[in-house]
Formats: sequence, structure tokens, C-alpha cells
Amino acid sequence: MLVHLLKSKLHRATVTAASLDYEGSLTIDEDLMEKVGLHPYERILCGNMANGARWETYAIRGRRGSGAIELNGAVAHLGKAGDRLTIMAFAEVDEQLAPGWSPRVIVLDGANRIVNERGL
Repeated sequence: MLVHLLKSKLHRATVTAASLDYEGSLTIDEDLMEKVGLHPYERILCGNMANGARWETYAIRGRRGSGAIELNGAVAHLGKAGDRLTIMAFAEVDEQLAPGWSPRVIVLDGANRIVNERGL
């Protein structure tokens, strides 16, 4: 049997921009994506800590080192610059591997710099 487990998490990511005119997705600084093992176009679940909104979309690469976390398309209605997000991706893992599973998690400060990490 396969179980769905947390694979990657960016906790307290600060939204840096929102663009209604973009076709969709969430732009994430490429360095942050690599740190937690997110792939371009990978499905993600986002939660906005400011208003409780939750949505699924996909990740796209932002400029390396920029700290970018940008809401694109319709989800720009669900947040604004300065809001804090939890960004998560999940994996299907064989149930036998679940007891030893460890997700890759980073906690970010207000400028989207890493202040804590685990499972890396």
C-alpha cells in the first residue's frame, strides 16, 4: 500500500508579490525550491496564515536568491504582499518506508531567509 506523506514544506514564507494577469501558479525562489526538493511544475498545497485560505497550484522557479514568493493568476485574490504562507508538497511512499520517513522542511523569516531546517 502507498501512503501520502509530507515531502517538502516551506513554513512562514512571506508573499512578495501578487499578479492577477499571470496565468497561474506560485513563483518560488529557485534556491528555496532546491533546498526542500520541489520540482518546477510540481503540485503544491498552500495555506495563507493571514486569512485561512487554502489552495492547490504548481510551483514555478523564481530568480535564484531573490526570496520571491509570488501569487499568480486567480490565487492573487487569496493573499497579498506580506502574508505568510505554508507551502507543502506530498509524496506517495510505500507504507513500509513510512516509519522512517522525514520530510524536508525549512522555516523562513520575513525576508524569506532560512532560519531553521530539518530533514535535509
